[in-house]
Amino acid sequence: MPHSPPAVCLLSGGLDSATTLAIAREQGFAVHALSIRYGQRHAVELQAAQRVAQALGAQAHLVSELDLRAFGGSALTADIDVPKDRDEQAMAAGIPVTYVPARNTVFLSLALAWAETLGAQDLFIGVNAVDYSGYPDCRPEFIRAFETMAGLATKAGVEGAPLRVHTPLIDLSKADIIRRGTALGVDYGLTVSCYDPDAEGRPCGHCDSCQLRARGFAEAGLPDPALQQ
Repeated sequence: MPHSPPAVCLLSGGLDSATTLAIAREQGFAVHALSIRYGQRHAVELQAAQRVAQALGAQAHLVSELDLRAFGGSALTADIDVPKDRDEQAMAAGIPVTYVPARNTVFLSLALAWAETLGAQDLFIGVNAVDYSGYPDCRPEFIRAFETMAGLATKAGVEGAPLRVHTPLIDLSKADIIRRGTALGVDYGLTVSCYDPDAEGRPCGHCDSCQLRARGFAEAGLPDPALQQ
């Protein structure tokens, strides 16, 4: 039986990261899932990440602690209202207040550190440049720049084993992502996308993330299993 190379996949517990993990497994990687408890108001997503990692057969699932509330600056880490009921034009108008400063840079750096200890050359992240809601750290040019930095900043890179950052969802619409994951057997009923869930973890249905998710399922012609529970 051929050896499965290790890879680290950032896993938030949301729809995109669950699909990314499934794709990494399909490509033959032994996936090590990394989730971050960073002080996010929607920490219920970490329970979802645990469910997803188990269901999709991750080799390991690590939850790292990093409190970004110390810096604030985002509706996800500070006492700032999460925008609700915005139309597509409003969502596209600049960088939203749900942007967490440098989050993907920090998260990919942690994934890079774990990858080095595992002897892994591959990182997976579910960033998307189509339905990216204005986040600058979801763009292809950011990912390429991070790869360049990783090659310069790591022992593995200096010794000729450069790291690859895989972004299999980068050019897909939300509907295409849902179709892809459904074909791979992803149970989206296990995932959480909402930025502002209630105390029981139920989605608000009104934040940007909830609206993008709802539109994706509608365009894919599929029911959202998370709403059937």
